[in-house]
Amino acid sequence: MKRLIKPALALLALVAIAYVLLRTPDTDPAEMRAKYGAAPSQFVELDGGLTVHLRDEGPQDGNADAPAIVLLHGSNADLHAWQPWVDRLKRDYRVVRFDQIGHGLTGPAPDGDYRLSAFVEDVDQVADHLGIERFVLAGNSMGGAIALSYALEHPDRLAGLVLIDAGGAPKNGNERGNIGFKLAATPGINAIMQSVTPRSLVERSLDQSVSNKAVVTDAVVDRYWELLRYPGNRAATMARFSTPRETFDADVLAKVDVPTLILWGEEDALIGLEGAQFFHRGIRGSKLVTFPGIGHLPHEEAPEATVEALRDWLAAMPRAAVDDPLN
Repeated sequence: MKRLIKPALALLALVAIAYVLLRTPDTDPAEMRAKYGAAPSQFVELDGGLTVHLRDEGPQDGNADAPAIVLLHGSNADLHAWQPWVDRLKRDYRVVRFDQIGHGLTGPAPDGDYRLSAFVEDVDQVADHLGIERFVLAGNSMGGAIALSYALEHPDRLAGLVLIDAGGAPKNGNERGNIGFKLAATPGINAIMQSVTPRSLVERSLDQSVSNKAVVTDAVVDRYWELLRYPGNRAATMARFSTPRETFDADVLAKVDVPTLILWGEEDALIGLEGAQFFHRGIRGSKLVTFPGIGHLPHEEAPEATVEALRDWLAAMPRAAVDDPLN
């Protein structure tokens, strides 16, 4: 027994040294706000003490022919992921985007609630705060699952729903995923990741999520890495991945009563085309547009093509759907 004590102590010492050398501390909130929260950013306090980082751009006159568009980013992303879309839409549309709880400069939920219902409630509160009665809601990945849930709960507020490689489809076993998400879902390792999150891990995870590698720039990787380490965000990430994954079924999709556009990258390694087809089959009257050579983030990988598809769909939407989606 005594012979085992020295090797055990040596191993513990090596682990401690490795932890010290590899540890990646939280970023400084003031520095992050200065770098990623300058104008036109706003910081808005919602019920429950959550301060949300958001941007509200474009015409504010509430023109019914150009409904407001609210954008929901995916897991471990932030509102800046939508910049290519905002640049192409804000001349004609009021475009709102915000860092969801546990992400970006919004930071962790004060109550620690990362259930889908909490994200849905924040959409309602942001729209209420900005005085937006009716809007088109678009979401990518996790944001797509939130957008769909919102459409089921509040169809009267939506002029349209846009699902972009949305989460919530049943898994079929063919998903490759990315290393960051896999580690975040692995008990034990995810606890270490709250303190040890190398930049290389973030870069590799992002690279595995896209097919258009040109979007994986140093600046984008730095943003993902720095905002992941915003105080509380890593713990929030692990809490989210420890929460049971919610999926939709065909009976639920049949209840969607909002005009729906589905945009999907044909080379999505996280949620394959089967997911797009699942939503398209289940949501009555939905339109599906797929993009060859594009992965999990079409709004970043192919902004011109995806915005063109969105504009075409909005232009073809009956006026009644814009004024009242239940007519």
